[in-house]
Amino acid sequence: MSDLLEKNYHSIQKQIALSAEKVGRDPGSVRMLAVSKKMEAEKIRVIWRLGHRLFGENRVQEAKVKIPEMPVGGEWHFIGGLQTNKAKDAVECFDVVESVDRLELATELQKRLELAGKKMRIMVEVNVGGEAAKHGCSPEGVGELLKSIQGNSRLEVIGLMAIPPFREDPEMARPFFSKLREIRDRLQETHEVHLPELSMGMSHDFPVAIAEGATIVRIGTALFGPRSA
Repeated sequence: MSDLLEKNYHSIQKQIALSAEKVGRDPGSVRMLAVSKKMEAEKIRVIWRLGHRLFGENRVQEAKVKIPEMPVGGEWHFIGGLQTNKAKDAVECFDVVESVDRLELATELQKRLELAGKKMRIMVEVNVGGEAAKHGCSPEGVGELLKSIQGNSRLEVIGLMAIPPFREDPEMARPFFSKLREIRDRLQETHEVHLPELSMGMSHDFPVAIAEGATIVRIGTALFGPRSA
């Protein structure tokens, strides 16, 4: 198991570097978020031993059990839909919440952070494909949401995240990645904010996402292999 994981890890890191270099970007400007949902702790430890420290989970209840089992010093991102009643646990478990998509959630996170005496980095999730079944703020509503969140002193918005509609052909995801980058660029001008992070792209389409400006690519199955049901 460890040999295969190590092979996968180095292969993906090489692909990330090549994808960045192909479009004239510094490979160091793109980080891999190892999506460890439904993966046993030993698999995560293998990746940890390779020096990786950036991990993502999408279920709070699973993360509450898993993260305390890991060594101290990792950076944990929450990437799933977050209910307000899970905000307290998210504040306790995670360093970054990438999926803030409504003011109600931001307000609850602010409240829990005040009680905990902490601050948190977040990203605004944008529903770039307009899919009813997916979480995310509408592209038209991002500016208003960002402006409202800026009043929450415990929250630092560091960028945008998106999960575009799945397409077998990775190239078909390009317009959605481009759209997120354009939204980010516009917000930086109109709202005078610095949003350095673009979390977009997964196992099957991350080279295209990198070409369109991704700074974080979320890699699960290509790294860890198939997940259990």
